[in-house]
Amino acid sequence: MSLSVTYRRDAMRMREPFRISGYLLHAMPATVVTVGDGTHFGRGEAAGVYYLNDDPPHMEREIERVRDALEAGVDRQGLQSLLPPGGARNALDCALWELESLKKATPVWRLAGVPESKPQVTTFTLPADDPAEILRRLEAFTSATSIKLKLEGDLAADTERVRAVRRARPDVWLSVDANQGFGAKDLEPLAAMLVDQDVALLEQPVRRGSEQLLDGWDAPLPVAADESILDLKELREQYRRFDIVNIKLDKCGGLTEALAMAAEARRLGLGVMVGNMAGSVLAAAPGFVLAQLCDVVDLDGPYFLAEPGADRGIFNAGKVMIPADFWGWGNPSSA
Repeated sequence: MSLSVTYRRDAMRMREPFRISGYLLHAMPATVVTVGDGTHFGRGEAAGVYYLNDDPPHMEREIERVRDALEAGVDRQGLQSLLPPGGARNALDCALWELESLKKATPVWRLAGVPESKPQVTTFTLPADDPAEILRRLEAFTSATSIKLKLEGDLAADTERVRAVRRARPDVWLSVDANQGFGAKDLEPLAAMLVDQDVALLEQPVRRGSEQLLDGWDAPLPVAADESILDLKELREQYRRFDIVNIKLDKCGGLTEALAMAAEARRLGLGVMVGNMAGSVLAAAPGFVLAQLCDVVDLDGPYFLAEPGADRGIFNAGKVMIPADFWGWGNPSSA
């Protein structure tokens, strides 16, 4: 079976600049891939991994490098060895999932063997800005029951950020994401402050490649890996240093490997989280399939896009739900 492969680039501009440790993001450009058999067409969207220079130009070069094999009719399993983990494989893998879903009139969640999709509580993310700006943005999340706050690696400033959010919203489940911002000397005081402020989860405190700083640290709250664990191989190498793994499809290269990572994380005794690299509903949809297996869901990316109506109404009362009529990512057999 021959396949057609096309792609386009989408600017994915954000409604407001978003600050994290080391970056001020105005957009998260993406490559949107369509794979078709002449009758049915599946889609996949990927932003890549910005801190690895895996951006749309790189993803598109990767697609062109293997175009002949793709168009000859590669399946999802063949794709795993054709391309390495990253955005290009993610977009193609997700497009192949949706293509199969549409051909069989069977939702992706059923093909993947996960529970039927149900609304999931999702975190909504606040930037590493000054407390006044954080509180201004927090006003938009009155219905949220789960909040993630970005930190920048300055313990004093980050303490003020956390305290401001906790004072304003003593009711929410609160996590923080350091985005690799801290060193060894800060771990103990950081954790003590977070425990004092009833923070439930610390994500990626140290730089990728410096995970040995966590060896022997008896953290008083769960610690999640994001940048430190990109794919299944790194999960097996690094899992002992973390309590939870944040699985992002752009990092691991698609839903196929993400499902394998979730199963392996459970086997290894880790909690499972699904995240996103911003993106539209099309990027969030395969993550939502994975979310049915997760302890923590962070799929707020579409909320932050500048285009009016970009989130397609998938957020309600602090939860996320992909609509039943969203092609293969909903439930085409019942829509």
